[in-house]
Amino acid sequence: MNVAVIGSGTMGSGIAQVAATAGCAVKIYDNNQNALDKSAAGLEKTLTTLLEKGKIDAGARDAIWGNLSFVSALEELADADLVIEAIVENLDIKRKLFADLESIVSENTILASNTSSLSIASIAASVKKSERVIGIHFFNPAPLMQLVEVIPAVQTSSEVHTRTVQTIAGWKKTVAVAKDTPGFIVNRVARPFYGEALRIYEEGQADFATIDWAMKTFGGFRMGPFELMDFIGHDVNYVVTETVFTSFYFDPRYKPSFTQKRLLEAGFLGRKSGRGFYDYAKDLPAPDENQALGKQIFERVLAMLINEAADALFLQIGSAQDIDNAMTRGVNYPKGLLAWADEMGIDWCVKTLDGLYDEYREDRYRCSPILRKMKTENKTFF
Repeated sequence: MNVAVIGSGTMGSGIAQVAATAGCAVKIYDNNQNALDKSAAGLEKTLTTLLEKGKIDAGARDAIWGNLSFVSALEELADADLVIEAIVENLDIKRKLFADLESIVSENTILASNTSSLSIASIAASVKKSERVIGIHFFNPAPLMQLVEVIPAVQTSSEVHTRTVQTIAGWKKTVAVAKDTPGFIVNRVARPFYGEALRIYEEGQADFATIDWAMKTFGGFRMGPFELMDFIGHDVNYVVTETVFTSFYFDPRYKPSFTQKRLLEAGFLGRKSGRGFYDYAKDLPAPDENQALGKQIFERVLAMLINEAADALFLQIGSAQDIDNAMTRGVNYPKGLLAWADEMGIDWCVKTLDGLYDEYREDRYRCSPILRKMKTENKTFF
């Protein structure tokens, strides 16, 4: 298979490495020659490191490198069977790119977007043969993260859908098929991990360090929400939250936080700028390791995460297995949220959410109908 990857940044280079490792002939396109040169140097270094660590042998390294080529003219992608764009998250720019591609590639070429939150249907509408367009959302770093979300638009043909799932599975990735709605599965379901943690902080119940400690200690998460937001960068994380909030017609479940917005406005972007929720020039603060408080924080955030995952199932955004796979293999959650709901008990989920709603009287804390129905019928997700 001939694969073209448009955009030679970290994500584009990672996707190219995945496809080349699977034996595809891959062309990486970028109109910025410096970026292209940087991608080539980075991929060569990565392959050398894998060789030195014994992850691949010399033959595999040479084969993967031989599958990669770097081009600066869009016309050189004419022989592609699959094109995956990994450029800036701007709908107008993506639509123009797809319109330009249509006159270059074969009519059977699949055109895919790696967007994390933009409408695949809107992107597909920019081309005449819109049934060939689909979303293929990798997670960073693409060679290491197991999950890929595949998002068919309303225009996408069943043939293109099937071919895409088979292709990505053939690249030894776990596929989660998601409905074309804002944030798809992962970026939608993960919002409470950040949003509820911020709400707890803004209410003065605990500081950043304590909330992070609680989620790691009681939940087994690798990073706490504030550590993770600082790691991702507020220029990325806040913008995704704002995009999802706007796209869902200002549903209060996805409401952004002024605390995070002010950091973004100040240029405190997290680790990349040396300061975010934490000041990385100083020793990080110690948490208040109060067991009762820590458990309360964890259970509140977990209940909100479970509710979001349950609602995604209720609204047919993905299957129960795809939703759980998405969270464990896309963002390294310690357990699938629906399996976690079964473990905690559906009664516990409903009771915790109803308790929050009774306290705040905000639609943010409404319990998903599927949880309430499952409680009545004494059912579990798995």
